[in-house]
Amino acid sequence: MNNMQRYRLSCTLSFGDIYGQIIVWLIVIFVSLAAAMAMMGASRPVYALATVGLILVLSLPFLLFAFVTTLLNHIEITEVDQVKETRSMPSSSAPRQTAQA
Repeated sequence: MNNMQRYRLSCTLSFGDIYGQIIVWLIVIFVSLAAAMAMMGASRPVYALATVGLILVLSLPFLLFAFVTTLLNHIEITEVDQVKETRSMPSSSAPRQTAQA
């Protein structure tokens, strides 16, 4: 179990990495709602609900796959050098400075 302490996980995912995926998902939702509204106007509510469900059910796995792979591609595992780690950590015995109001 001590071997796990030698590694550090860091996530470098930013909002810009998933921004395009959010835009695509919003477009899919609005297109499905527009199709449903068009079919509701044509007095076919069953077809309207089926269209929305079909579009969302078929698109959701692809969009989730894209998001999860983007997330996994931005997780980094780096090995931590114990000597550098102990030097960079502040010692707990040193007095701490507190801000005075």
